[in-house]
Amino acid sequence: MCRSVSILIRSGNDEAFIGRTLRAVFDQQDVPPFEVVSCDDASTDRTPEIIASFPEVKRLPRPAGEYRPGARLNYMVRNCGGDIVVFNNADAVPLDRHWLHELIAPLLEDRADAVYGNQEPRPDAAWLVRKDNLRAFGDGRTAAKWRFFFSLATAAARRADLLAHPFDEELRYSEDVAWAYRHPQRIVYAPAARVEHSHNYTVAELKRRFYGEGRADAAIFGMRPPLWRELASAGAEVLRDAAFLCAHPAGWRELPAAPVRRFVQRYYHWKGGCDHDRSVSHA
Repeated sequence: MCRSVSILIRSGNDEAFIGRTLRAVFDQQDVPPFEVVSCDDASTDRTPEIIASFPEVKRLPRPAGEYRPGARLNYMVRNCGGDIVVFNNADAVPLDRHWLHELIAPLLEDRADAVYGNQEPRPDAAWLVRKDNLRAFGDGRTAAKWRFFFSLATAAARRADLLAHPFDEELRYSEDVAWAYRHPQRIVYAPAARVEHSHNYTVAELKRRFYGEGRADAAIFGMRPPLWRELASAGAEVLRDAAFLCAHPAGWRELPAAPVRRFVQRYYHWKGGCDHDRSVSHA
């Protein structure tokens, strides 16, 4: 039986969102007692000040050393007290008072061992970003066909399970995917657990993110797709982009950039996997 919930919020220069996120979290209805646990990663903006303005928040000191997502998550799990742990990024803003209820309901009803919520694009999201969010989340039917999908931006699991099977502390990306993939379990998508969360990445940011995810995917799954398959995937995505933008004329101006962005994504994902393989072979 669930006696309480811990909501863990990591932050790092999130002053644009953290206040809205915390207000929305404390406004939740029809849920068990919960605590909010924050760990800020040495923000240089007003994030710490905003968090401090919420005296209900339990603030954990930043651990010494380099930030690794898995290590930070394990640290926060060890220092919380809820039977159910909810992970919610500082910039993932709950969109209504039922987000938490919807997110933990599959756990309370023993229909799941881990749950992830619905990430809706921000009002300022680029049209291709909106399309990607809808494809990854939305009604969940598309992601259900993918090889493996899980996102910790807003998610929940049992604390006992997280303590018994901690996150990988070596990975720099995709620690959520690694945890769920390496520990087979019932994963449920909760489309009604809605948060506002999206990023308008620049090309340089896309390179960095997909390179990191490529390295992580090679480490997690033990293989990487060949370049031709990555490029074919990019081409297929460009066709889907074109179809989506044709249905949304306000986004037509993004069509010329779509091929560049998609090929950057897939090429750097492939390159990250190659570099992981080389590092393993030279170890």
